Amino acid sequence: MFTIDAHLDLSMNALEWNRDLTVPVSEINAREKGLSDKPDRGNAVVSLPALRKGNIGLVVATQIARYVAPDNSLPGWHSPEQAWAQTQGQLAWYQAMVDKGEMSQIRNLAELDAHLALWENGEDNSIKPLGFILSLEGADSIVTVDYLEKAYENGLRALGPAHYGPGRYAHGTDASAPLNEDGKALIRKMDELGIILDATHLCDLAFWDALEIYNGSVWASHNNCRALVDHNRQFSDEMIKALIDRGAVIGGAMDAWMLSPGWERGKSTPQERNVTLNTVLDHMEHICQLAGNADHVGIGSDLDGAFGSEQSPHDLRTIADLETIPDLLRKRGFSEEDIIKVMSGNWLRFLRKAWA
Repeated sequence: MFTIDAHLDLSMNALEWNRDLTVPVSEINAREKGLSDKPDRGNAVVSLPALRKGNIGLVVATQIARYVAPDNSLPGWHSPEQAWAQTQGQLAWYQAMVDKGEMSQIRNLAELDAHLALWENGEDNSIKPLGFILSLEGADSIVTVDYLEKAYENGLRALGPAHYGPGRYAHGTDASAPLNEDGKALIRKMDELGIILDATHLCDLAFWDALEIYNGSVWASHNNCRALVDHNRQFSDEMIKALIDRGAVIGGAMDAWMLSPGWERGKSTPQERNVTLNTVLDHMEHICQLAGNADHVGIGSDLDGAFGSEQSPHDLRTIADLETIPDLLRKRGFSEEDIIKVMSGNWLRFLRKAWA
């Protein structure tokens, strides 16, 4: 079944983790044997061949670079200009993948329709380019709001103003503050350009500010439910209902700490906590219950988003195993129509409306 994954940090893996994503996952992990500079070395689950194997033909692929002030202990860059340069290097990698025929950038409805037609023409999908929609996770690298126009010209179509901690435009996970004036100006400029607002990672105060200011299309590319795992990274039922009212789609994230209450990083394991793909579906089903339908959920896996198999559902060996989700949904009583919505239909409907 054709599948869309609405959140993958591909360029981060290519440049910061130094992974050649054009080779199979097994080759990536073999080359990392013995390395310990990252906690997930040798545990990768994502590569371009694995995406094709799972018929995941379209992804939302990120740029990401955090600015950190002198008193911020998070990893990041020491100036917005350095962060911008990092995202431009990531953009260059995506462009190199396009030049090589490995990927194809999707910026509008015409390109979306052409890509879907290619993937549905009945020919071998294992040699087709993977479609990607460019997104920016955290707005710190936008040196000034005017830089958004440059980013849009380069194909940026979605933006999450916050990531972890205090941001230049918005505070995110484990931080709390309303949008500052620059953040409000950023949201208005996004609205003007038609850049999708990704509500993921926004702290509660910034979330409500952003929804009040922004009039365009809102999604949450990779977010789960606070009612099931109580943490500020997740959305409360009130926030989920507000997104549903705005026509949003929320992508189920597969980072195990978001799926198991009290997860201890570096100690807990998916096996001992029994974190599986079904655990992700518990969050999707909770959203469906709040909505009264299956129109607002999809996949936003965040796989290999600075974690690997040590912090992923234990019944997933590579991202290709997302193809087992339809059977899991059937066992839960989802109709075939709703299963298609979850795997790709809801994201496609959202994009057609946003880009109309």
